[in-house]
Amino acid sequence: MKTHYYLGWFSECFPENLSKALREDLPERKSLVMISSDPSDAEVDGVVERAWLHQAGISFDEYHLIDSRVEQEVAHALIRNASAIFLLGGDTLKQNRFLTEYDLAEPIKTSAALVMGASAGAINMSAKWKCSERFGYAVDMDTVCDGLALDPFSVLSHFDLENNMALLQEELSALSDEMNVYASNKDCALRSKGGSIDILGDVYVMSRSDIRKLEETF
Repeated sequence: MKTHYYLGWFSECFPENLSKALREDLPERKSLVMISSDPSDAEVDGVVERAWLHQAGISFDEYHLIDSRVEQEVAHALIRNASAIFLLGGDTLKQNRFLTEYDLAEPIKTSAALVMGASAGAINMSAKWKCSERFGYAVDMDTVCDGLALDPFSVLSHFDLENNMALLQEELSALSDEMNVYASNKDCALRSKGGSIDILGDVYVMSRSDIRKLEETF
């Protein structure tokens, strides 16, 4: 049963209900493999994300970071043997390019590991996502980027939703005609597990331009 966690960004630590769910979904904790959001920057090392897991009472025997210093073949082997894969938050575009350059989509999809991503990492786990200057990307032209497509929907994570509902609708209506778009603020999470979806915090779904807030189920 594939389990995917699409996380926002947490101010301090995971709330207990999210921590409990992760502990239950991670009975085996041999190896955590983190995927950098800026592979050329050695300082992007997942220290914050590891702290969230540590505070949740989740530790692993081994920790590995995949960035440009790791050979592609080694990266694939680490992913195949991982208990959990964590796509780190940070630069969505740089991480997206790195996933493509290292051909990481297929190893991640076929891995038995639990997969989670925070902010940029959550966005890149989704099927498609909108890269727009209005969402803070330094681009000249709006594009719809392909993610890993671990689930057949789009994710906008770690966004100031309540003050930008009109912007959200303008930017994502076209994509919402193609697939559901899940949008969340900070301190939120969406779990896809065995075909069902669980919600923590303020998460909205847009479908065919209609936006509604989802009930929490954690």
